[in-house]
Amino acid sequence: MQKTLSPTKSSFPLSPALLEKLPNPCFVLDQDLLRKNLSLIRNVADETGVEIILALKGFSMWSAFATLNEAGFCQATASSLWEARLALEEMGKPAYTYAVTYTDEEIEEIASLSHHLTFNSLHQFNRFSEAARAANRSVSLGLRVNPELSSVGVDLYNPCVPGSRLGVRLCDLPAVGDLPPELEGFHCHALCESDAEASCNLINRFEEKFSAYLPRLKWVNFGGGHLMTRKGYDVEKLKRRLSEFRQKWPHLHVILEPGAAFVWETGYLLARVEDVVANGGTPVAIMNVSFTAHMPDCLEQPYMPGIYGAAAANGTSPRNHGFRYRLGGNSCLSGDFMGDWIFEEEVEAGRLLLFYDMIHYTFVKTTTFNGVRHPSLCIVQGNEVVYRRDFGYGDFKSRLS
Repeated sequence: MQKTLSPTKSSFPLSPALLEKLPNPCFVLDQDLLRKNLSLIRNVADETGVEIILALKGFSMWSAFATLNEAGFCQATASSLWEARLALEEMGKPAYTYAVTYTDEEIEEIASLSHHLTFNSLHQFNRFSEAARAANRSVSLGLRVNPELSSVGVDLYNPCVPGSRLGVRLCDLPAVGDLPPELEGFHCHALCESDAEASCNLINRFEEKFSAYLPRLKWVNFGGGHLMTRKGYDVEKLKRRLSEFRQKWPHLHVILEPGAAFVWETGYLLARVEDVVANGGTPVAIMNVSFTAHMPDCLEQPYMPGIYGAAAANGTSPRNHGFRYRLGGNSCLSGDFMGDWIFEEEVEAGRLLLFYDMIHYTFVKTTTFNGVRHPSLCIVQGNEVVYRRDFGYGDFKSRLS
């Protein structure tokens, strides 16, 4: 099918020349935008003396790791054995690993691949710390603590929701003198795409609850969710609070491990309308991508993605005039659709759609449900495609055998 640009193509951040070179559908990472984010994060790390590392759970396109390494980011946090392997193989250094649970079958290998190894509970620590140290004498062992600070509005993404299985509460910790002697650090994660105020509140709450333990520790990890590259984020406020904490506790190595911040607004999902159907209501533009298979957070959270040349049709939209369409995915799931949108012109088959901010927590969560084609992965710089990975039938079949 011939690609059809919309009359609003001038608003596309990708040029017509570049669009002709890209497969459809595909996730597109803009390397220049990535470098801009890396520069800001590098400044925060350098001015505060904290270590900031990439959370692979949010972004693990290892073909882009060379760009991170250029900016001095060569460490990553892993949530599983396979992520730890990826960190070592493609970043060249052992991972800072935290997993909700470890197993007898994996603990020795995952410890051998890790620089830090954090446990979710005292039971897991007591069960596996000896085996971890036997496998890697230099690994630094930590424990995740729960500050009981609920600053995330959506329970699905709130690490500190009441009854959370993540981390040990203060009331369940032993006295300082009774901590396991091998325990060297606390990991405290409570944020999700949060602002500087939330980061400061987390540090304040951590000190309030756990300061008695800090002289005994070597490091503190304040987890992810520090969205310092988002427009309007008060970066100076974050830097001041981190610097204050380090001045007060100079013996502690301080770590942040954001995922989204590294690749926030650095790329897109390019898709195409294949059909328009109307069954007595709002017409549905059916795409060659799926919300449930390729953008699951849109249905899980849910949130409305952004689309160039369209506006979400809601009460706060400045554009509730024009042509209204619902966007539908290409799977057979009845609920594979997302909201109503207002376009400036009628939408027909062949119309290109460009979703923005589609790099973090997208293709790390995609599936091949229904056997729908998986979007390609592309990295662009200027008007050139510098990396391309396509997925075929073999990728689908190999997951089922």
